[in-house]
Amino acid sequence: MARAGKVGALMKGALHTDELMGAVVDRDHGLRTARRVSHVFAIDAPRYPRPLFITDAAININPNLDDKRDIVQNAIDLAHALGLATPKVAVLSAVETVSSKIPSTLDAAALCKMADRGQITGALLDGPLAFDNAVSIDAATTKGIITPVAGQADILLVPDLEAGNMLAKQLEYLAEAEVAGIVLGARVPIILTSRAGTTAARLASCAIALLLARYRAGIRP
Repeated sequence: MARAGKVGALMKGALHTDELMGAVVDRDHGLRTARRVSHVFAIDAPRYPRPLFITDAAININPNLDDKRDIVQNAIDLAHALGLATPKVAVLSAVETVSSKIPSTLDAAALCKMADRGQITGALLDGPLAFDNAVSIDAATTKGIITPVAGQADILLVPDLEAGNMLAKQLEYLAEAEVAGIVLGARVPIILTSRAGTTAARLASCAIALLLARYRAGIRP
């Protein structure tokens, strides 16, 4: 039905993510597009003054540079659909300087240059940034990082699935954040939350999928 355009979104039920996504990415019968499929956690953290998006923490285990380009563009497009005209993207690593010993810093530098050259559009990118520099203006200022993104990121692009998954769940379980989840890059948005997720998380994820479907149909927020 999704392939035929009869439904505008899919929702995961009580099954493992790989079961659903295996069907979604099937080359013959799935919902692939030219863009790589990726997941975004949309997070409302009580102590952070803006909505926060973390990607990818559920699908791409160890993405390469090309994968990360699609992952971040998917998240930017979602932010546009939710009314953020120019989202600020922090490309995360453990440090804020480029080092050949830490591959994620090299990817961060390359992604920022790709944005400069128009290979990533619709957002401001900065990186590498450590997590504190991405979300705390005080931390960024102390370290001498003065950019439009540092301390006020809307989107956090994580180095790999493990880092992103732990970050999102720490915010949810230790910082009382509300978390929604959606998969992008397929023919339709896919509502994907944890099997342990709350009713509120599922409803919020449905709302995001609806807004995204309306945006794709030309209905702007």
